[in-house]
Amino acid sequence: MAAPSSEVPFAPAASRNTQPILDVLRDELIETKSVLEIGSGTGQHAVAFAAALPELRWQPSDVAENLPGIERQRRTADVPNILPAIELDVLDGDATASAYDCVYTANTLHIMSWEAVQSMCDIVGRALTHGGLFVAYGPFRRSGVFSTPSNAAFDESLRRQHPDMGIRELDDVDALLGCVGLSRRHSYAMPANNLLLAWEKHG
Repeated sequence: MAAPSSEVPFAPAASRNTQPILDVLRDELIETKSVLEIGSGTGQHAVAFAAALPELRWQPSDVAENLPGIERQRRTADVPNILPAIELDVLDGDATASAYDCVYTANTLHIMSWEAVQSMCDIVGRALTHGGLFVAYGPFRRSGVFSTPSNAAFDESLRRQHPDMGIRELDDVDALLGCVGLSRRHSYAMPANNLLLAWEKHG
């Protein structure tokens, strides 16, 4: 059995999209104090955003197998406002009700099953304070139409990997979040044919 890796994880895509996302978060999170990140992956976004926005308390989370890498990232960066990563599987997990001003996720909805997307939206509704934001980055379809041929090809490749994966219809995600008291307030076009979306909790 191979020994666990001691290397700090690195994802090129996370490195490329960090600055464009941060440019938006600086405006969207002006009144935010606490963030739950769902699907922290390598932990690169947690480190970069928490370092750039020191007034935030950033809570990374992911499935158990990814926690060691996130912790290596956190310890190496030594950014004081990042909390130790917690285990959160959206199909099994929960989050403390009304505990966070923001829930953030990047490049997760299209690699989850639709059941997992539904469960994550329920968690978001419970986790956010009144007036809190859900911020999601990634590719989306609008009214059944892909924004580019490359996104259509990406969707097809995802579905070949697993039929439960695929680029999500934005109207469907809006509807799920509407059921837990959120409405979309901003949509930002991002590099590589992605969107950064912000929903606000009113209920």
